[in-house]
Amino acid sequence: MFNIALIFIEDQVLEVTNNNLSVYGLPRPVRVKQPVVCKEILCEMAYAHGELRRHVEINEPLLLEKQRAAYQTILEKIEQSSDGMVFLHAPGGTGKTFVTNLVLAKVRESGKIALAVASSGIAATLLPGGRTAHAALKLPFNLARTENPVCNIKKNSGTAQLLQRYVLIVWDECTMSHKLTFEALNLTLKDLHENNRLFGEVTLLLSEDFRQTLPVIQRSTPADEINACIKSLFLWLSVVQLHLTRNMRAVILGNKTSAHFAAGLLRIGEGRLPVSAEDGLVSLDGYATFVDSTEELQEKVYPNLRQRV
Repeated sequence: MFNIALIFIEDQVLEVTNNNLSVYGLPRPVRVKQPVVCKEILCEMAYAHGELRRHVEINEPLLLEKQRAAYQTILEKIEQSSDGMVFLHAPGGTGKTFVTNLVLAKVRESGKIALAVASSGIAATLLPGGRTAHAALKLPFNLARTENPVCNIKKNSGTAQLLQRYVLIVWDECTMSHKLTFEALNLTLKDLHENNRLFGEVTLLLSEDFRQTLPVIQRSTPADEINACIKSLFLWLSVVQLHLTRNMRAVILGNKTSAHFAAGLLRIGEGRLPVSAEDGLVSLDGYATFVDSTEELQEKVYPNLRQRV
């Protein structure tokens, strides 16, 4: 009973501090029949495989042509244990989250382990089992001033054991992250896997749209922000780029207004709309409804609100 209690205590201490009991002046337990349990691995494998299988069976037939091509390309790289990065370039509304969630379900349904992270907490909630990249990968915060960044992960920790088991890492909103975060992940995975191939032969699926937020660098110039972008990373030469262009909202609703609005957003992001010579602002005529008062705004957003209360 004394030994079992020590095993239980050491499991808890390992989870919190990554240190064994001898560091704290306590006797080490004898683990002849009970090896150290990596709770991180157990947690990542605790998905209901039956539900994942049904999710895949229901949603695979719903993929559009480009979505299916991207989906199959990603699965082929995982199946072949092909190292490197895949970038899913997808503007808002084109089904990026739908495809990445389906890839995660397919990988986990087969018994393999996949990590889902995002650069922001809101985006992480859209991924099954999603977490922020900094929390899941223990990334350094002050990357701009770090010469050789690596993830703060010890080799004997549960997180390290988990990273050694991953076959896929999905990273949403990756364009918001500093390019050195991917270099840190690359060096860490190579070290943990003892493999000099790119990312230790783990497939990295990146997804986002470069029309959205880029890395924010304090007290910087536009050149500094461009230099911090993932496209400035030397690893970008190894990226396989996939594109989704058809707006799903317009397809599902069959609404010309939705299609027009989606096309307008792309033109704004690509800088193809005329800019006022006076104030340098983009005109939103045709893309927005202008109101003169709060009451009119309320009526436009919530028509007949008083009758519905």
